[in-house]
Amino acid sequence: DTMRRVVRQSKFRHVFGQAVKNDQCYDDIRVSRVTWDSSFCAVNPRFVAIIVDASGGGAFLVLPLHKTGRIDKSYPTVCGHTGPVLDIDWCPHNDQVIASGSEDCTVMVWQIPENGLTLSLTEPVVVLEGHSKRVGIVAWHPTARNVLLSAGCDNAIIIWNVGTGEALINLDDMHVDMIYNVSWNRNGSLICTASKDKKVRVIDPRKQEIVAEKEKTHEGARPMRAIFLADGNIFTTGFSRMSERQLALWNPKNMEEPIALHEMDTSNGVLLPFYDPDTNIIYLCGKGDSSIRYFEITDESPYVHYLNTFSSKEPQRGMGFMPKRGLDVNKCEIARFFKLHERKCEPIIMTVPRKSDLFQDDLYPDTAGPEAALEAEEWFEGKNADPLLISLKHGYIPGKNRDLKVVKKNILDNKPAANKKSDLINAPKKAADALNTQNEAKLDEILKELKSIKDTITNQDERISKLEQQMAKIAD
Repeated sequence: DTMRRVVRQSKFRHVFGQAVKNDQCYDDIRVSRVTWDSSFCAVNPRFVAIIVDASGGGAFLVLPLHKTGRIDKSYPTVCGHTGPVLDIDWCPHNDQVIASGSEDCTVMVWQIPENGLTLSLTEPVVVLEGHSKRVGIVAWHPTARNVLLSAGCDNAIIIWNVGTGEALINLDDMHVDMIYNVSWNRNGSLICTASKDKKVRVIDPRKQEIVAEKEKTHEGARPMRAIFLADGNIFTTGFSRMSERQLALWNPKNMEEPIALHEMDTSNGVLLPFYDPDTNIIYLCGKGDSSIRYFEITDESPYVHYLNTFSSKEPQRGMGFMPKRGLDVNKCEIARFFKLHERKCEPIIMTVPRKSDLFQDDLYPDTAGPEAALEAEEWFEGKNADPLLISLKHGYIPGKNRDLKVVKKNILDNKPAANKKSDLINAPKKAADALNTQNEAKLDEILKELKSIKDTITNQDERISKLEQQMAKIAD
């Protein structure tokens, strides 16, 4: 210990958090009161989405980032679920596509119009049905297009190809108890989960096998969280037997002992970790806390270095975390949070004070861009790819997003993806679904043909009127 410098050198030692002014908040929002430990908020460079209280169903707001101030009571919502919405997640490869999981046991994927909603949205692009209990977790694959993971209170994890609306992987026998959270690794080849049985599992979803697991990751009974870091290590938050909040760092190749374990305090809010792989900083937001603590992860002891705490007066009901490409690089902003209060959403900006106005390339290494590195089919066939990186030197300019198209396959032509006992029970339902799918396909064909005939007629009409004009000219 005597060898250790008293003050560790780090460019993030003076990260400075600041809440924006009142007129830049989103006001008069009834944030959801559901008792569920998700973050209730998801943001990207275009929109902020917030799960709200809705009578008789589940809804969330989607606001363009610039739409600050008081939000009208009649502002349109996304409201197709029949039960409360528990989790939402923006697609990393399309800033207008968002997934939601709900108590109604379904996952829905929505396409938000380019400039936001003018009418309430009740029709999702696709409804993903496969869970038998409420769905509390949705998480998009970090590098493959249209791959979405959902986890429900039926202790099952399903991985969907959203482009075809099919469940391609069903991990329904790996967890014996409630799943608290699921995290993809950097290239999406593995997931790690934290569960109520106090185990952290590392799973290869395509081989459908558990690669590593740790029993009693944290001894306490309250909910844990586990997330993958960029180097493949796993960071967990949980509680000790004495109900103290803990954080720990693990190497999945050897889960016997943690690389680091720190006790924090005796508060009882679940710690939600938000991780920035570019700077290796983890921000911990406790539900019901009024602070955000942040830590830098390095490969020198003690590995998890406390940096600072941003404190405010109001407790947080939930928290959104902006992807790197949505930050203002000219202001040396390295993180932006969207903190949910009972009636409003307040952006909090984290900056590293620098004297120079020039682009600080040490703060902004190339970051994950919006382009998918793989198509869904390639990933399901076994390919892996790291995120495609972009430079933030001249700021990020959102491009045009292509619409999410769902092409339902004919289930009759399909080889069954996962033979399960339940398939026998569901056979009649599947046959009905198949018929529906066939009918839909037929309908599509007829509609296409109608459209082409109409187009032909329109063209002929134009041609006739042109010829008539020519005749009139000659006659004159």
